[in-house]
Amino acid sequence: MKYNKNIVGRICELIRTDSYTIAEICRQAGISVDTFYEWKRTKSEFSECIKKAQCEFDGFIVSEAHKSLVKLIQGYTVKEQKLVTVGTGKQDENGDPIVRVKERTVTDKHYQPVTAAVIFALTNRDAERWKNRMNNELTGKGGKDLFEGFNPADISDEERKSLLSVAEKYGRGGE
Repeated sequence: MKYNKNIVGRICELIRTDSYTIAEICRQAGISVDTFYEWKRTKSEFSECIKKAQCEFDGFIVSEAHKSLVKLIQGYTVKEQKLVTVGTGKQDENGDPIVRVKERTVTDKHYQPVTAAVIFALTNRDAERWKNRMNNELTGKGGKDLFEGFNPADISDEERKSLLSVAEKYGRGGE
């Protein structure tokens, strides 16, 4: 297939609206994957159109993820419908039984906020007050720096071997 504005528009629309693979896009557009990459490499307007479409799709995904996260943080309510049907003893033209609704129940079902989503939001949006990490500091008596005045060149070979032995033993999580 020859390069033209219509095919470029079709490819960019596919990228903009869904998370298709390049192979799926090429199949739907009627071109080979090699052609896609050749056009991307040699046709700057094609490359720019693809980049713009990918940015638009990424923006859509971020927006949807944000909306979903808000729902998980706040909790939400959905209407659930339950239908009870009974046969009428009659059949339609295809031979399928014709049923009638005996009972219809609509209820509101509430989903509570998801704790993990709340923690995620707080640790990312208010990190100063909601830290999700530990800070360990090792200090000497009275808060003094343990390594003040320490020069590694001043230790003996025996002390160096001993320190390396401890580091090897515990430096890998106690393996």
